[in-house]
Amino acid sequence: MLHKAKKCKKRSIIILNKKVYHNYFIEKIFQSGLRLEGWEVKSIRAGKINISESYIISHLNEMYLCNALIQPLHMSSNHIFCNPTRKRKLLLHRNEIDFLSIQKKNKGYTIVSLSMFWKKSWCKLEFGLAKGKSLQDKRMDTKKKEWEKEKLKIIKKISL
Repeated sequence: MLHKAKKCKKRSIIILNKKVYHNYFIEKIFQSGLRLEGWEVKSIRAGKINISESYIISHLNEMYLCNALIQPLHMSSNHIFCNPTRKRKLLLHRNEIDFLSIQKKNKGYTIVSLSMFWKKSWCKLEFGLAKGKSLQDKRMDTKKKEWEKEKLKIIKKISL
C-alpha cells in the first residue's frame, strides 16, 4: 500500500505581537485570512507593518481588524490615496463570527491580534480571544520566568 508524502505547510512569520502575551491571558487562538489591497501586500512583504495596538471588532455580523498600521511604500502608491489604518475585513466562517461575538460580550474579554504570517502565498492573521491581566498577574508571570531562568542556571552548574 502506497502512502502519499505529507506536504509540509510553509508558514513564515511576518510579525509577532509579544506585548499581547504580557497584557492578556489568551483563551483560544484562531486563524483568518485578510482582505487586502495591492499596495498593502507590497508593504507587508517589505515588512512595513505594526500590529502591536491592533484589535478586532464585530460590525454588522462581520469581523474587522482595526488600528493595524501598514505604511505605504512611496514607490507603489503614488497615484492612489492610501489609508494606513483603515479597517480590514477578516475572512471567517459564520459559526466562528457568531462564537466570537458572543464571547466578546462577556465582561473582560477582547479579541487581539497575535501574529501575521504567510501561508503559501496568502497573508493570514492569527488572533486570540483574550482576557486582561491584572498587575498582580503580571508580577507573578515575571517571577515565574525569573525562576525558570534561575533553575536552568542551577541545573547547568550541577551538571558540570
